[in-house]
Amino acid sequence: MLIHVVTPGETLWQIASRYGIDFARLVAVNKLPDAGRLVIGQALIIPSSARQHTVESGETLWKIAQQYGASVDSIMQANQLTDSSVINPGKVLYIPARTHTVRPGESLGQIAQNYGTTVQDIIEANSIQNLNQVYSGTRLIIPFSKAIIDVYTYVINMGEKGADEVREAGDSLTCMSPFSYVVRSDGELQPLDDQAIIQAARFKGVLPVMCITNFTYGNLGSDAAQTILASTELQDKLLENIVATIEQKRYRGLNINFENLYPTDRENYNQFLQRAVNRLHEDGYFVSTAVAPKTSAEQTGFLYEAHDYAAHGRIVDIVFLMTYEWGYRLGPPQAISPLNQMRSVLEYAVTVIPRNKILMSFQLYARDWLLPHVQGQEAETFDMQEAVQRAVKYKTTIQYDEMAQSPFYQYVDEQGKRHEVWFEDARSAQAKFNLVKEYGIRGIGYWVLGYPFPQNWVLLNDQFRVRKRS
Repeated sequence: MLIHVVTPGETLWQIASRYGIDFARLVAVNKLPDAGRLVIGQALIIPSSARQHTVESGETLWKIAQQYGASVDSIMQANQLTDSSVINPGKVLYIPARTHTVRPGESLGQIAQNYGTTVQDIIEANSIQNLNQVYSGTRLIIPFSKAIIDVYTYVINMGEKGADEVREAGDSLTCMSPFSYVVRSDGELQPLDDQAIIQAARFKGVLPVMCITNFTYGNLGSDAAQTILASTELQDKLLENIVATIEQKRYRGLNINFENLYPTDRENYNQFLQRAVNRLHEDGYFVSTAVAPKTSAEQTGFLYEAHDYAAHGRIVDIVFLMTYEWGYRLGPPQAISPLNQMRSVLEYAVTVIPRNKILMSFQLYARDWLLPHVQGQEAETFDMQEAVQRAVKYKTTIQYDEMAQSPFYQYVDEQGKRHEVWFEDARSAQAKFNLVKEYGIRGIGYWVLGYPFPQNWVLLNDQFRVRKRS
């Protein structure tokens, strides 16, 4: 896939013509509600077997060619380069699609194996309807190889609404957790109407994972957690309730999302995690945790100190890094999942947590803050489609923060009030996917389903093969 950023005066017809693609397909892949109204700075996905690569410091053209399985000459020709030794950091290179001419006796399976891809990917890249029509001399587009990753998401809408969301995204998910079973201070669990979501997950081949938390929207849950963590008797009771729920609902694992813990509960929390893993592993279930975004073991603060990255990395099977919410709904306007901050967290995480246990996550929603910001004033939260529609409605220009790798804009509403909106688009999602590849981690996490972001799912499946587990 390619990404095109709309410039002044451009129309969708012109963009489709420039890339030689069908207008209707361009509308469909971006799910544009109004194809006649674009906004300057809007990012569009261009369906293509080619790729774009932003040159990093220290990269060579040979290294980039090796990464994509392309030749140096083909990249030089596609980008009109005259000197293979001169490529500047930040330059965006066009990586042309690989091609292969079928030889006598060759099968698609052999071709796929030779290029490190799959038969299905070749079929999709070439829109093959009949395998018997692939004969000697046929020129095939060979899609780039894809890393295999886990994709994990939380679901907050229960009942059929949540089930519909899981069915819609299910092909792109490995695991999902209904959010959430709240732990009470007596070791009991607050009930959750999750049956429809679990059934939808199973139908789509997505592993349902039970999630427990200590907090609610109106209660930090610090005291309840402290009570549980201080008593092995309460922990045993809680674990028995968890196992009973897992067996009754046919979950496949447990996600422990304890937040707002007192710093003094750090060791007790580690010990509880070990007890939980010992108990759950007995019955063949896996255990994951969600942790605040830390950049060092010494990081202070109410959200961070009780989350011991090294201990989690040693004890549990999967660690979900909550690398989002810098742009907090009650805080000042800023990128919600800024890439520079996410990178800092990953830099630390990979030193103490095995890479094959790490999920890096980002949000699936946008936010709109009133200006000037007043501390405690809540931003409005909505989906990425709405973010673009507001930019169109108020005829503003979408800007892009290069450090945060995030789009944003300002506008003035009908009452004369100023607003600032931060969201995600194809560029920012691609930047995050590149980070996953760069660090070679287990995969991606999302908070949370229920906010349409069609570009994300198109790019995700273009870049990765989502692992499905039985």
